[in-house]
Amino acid sequence: MEKLSLHYIVREPKIITENTSLLILLHGYGSNEEDLFSFAGELPDDLIIVSARAPQTLGFGSYSWYTIHFNSPQGKFSDMPEAISARENIAVFIDEVQQKYGVSPKKTFLLGFSQGTILSYAVAFNYPEKAQNIIALSGYVNTDLLPNDLNLKDYSKLDFYISHGTVDQVIPVEWANKAPEFLDQLNIKYSYKEFPVGHGVSPKNFYEFSKWIEERM
Repeated sequence: MEKLSLHYIVREPKIITENTSLLILLHGYGSNEEDLFSFAGELPDDLIIVSARAPQTLGFGSYSWYTIHFNSPQGKFSDMPEAISARENIAVFIDEVQQKYGVSPKKTFLLGFSQGTILSYAVAFNYPEKAQNIIALSGYVNTDLLPNDLNLKDYSKLDFYISHGTVDQVIPVEWANKAPEFLDQLNIKYSYKEFPVGHGVSPKNFYEFSKWIEERM
């Protein structure tokens, strides 16, 4: 496996052409690259699937993109310098993977779960030219990670699939459902869905976003 800036695992199709699409997976806090990669077998065969591992080790097989201070008086307080660094690292990694496989941004999907979703939003709003299709599962828009002036960016090609569990005990659904209004203000295309689950992906949710991917490949 070619050495890139982040550790990753990959599933490659038998044939890769200029029309091949790329899906990059960003796992959540305390997980690893194998977690979301378990979806791979159920997704289209002609998709390159790259699952990245976050750089910070929490324990055996457990990683994070940035520190969350669970005992902070403000609740779950994110380490913002680390989060910004993670955002930049992911942006570089996307470039590296696109270059390795010769895939264009319009053929690139970025899928995040939880902390991976927070960073997927952050990358999309800071670097809308890097990946056009964003799947945001069980996360929210952290405005501290966004550019100072959103009006200076071209978001016309972005397309989001957003979903959240109505009984999510980790990230409240109220945090997630602020996203549609935010995207509306910027005239960004999106599909927003809620499912009667906790902090996870239901089979119906998986079926919906995999269909969403297929329609855009």
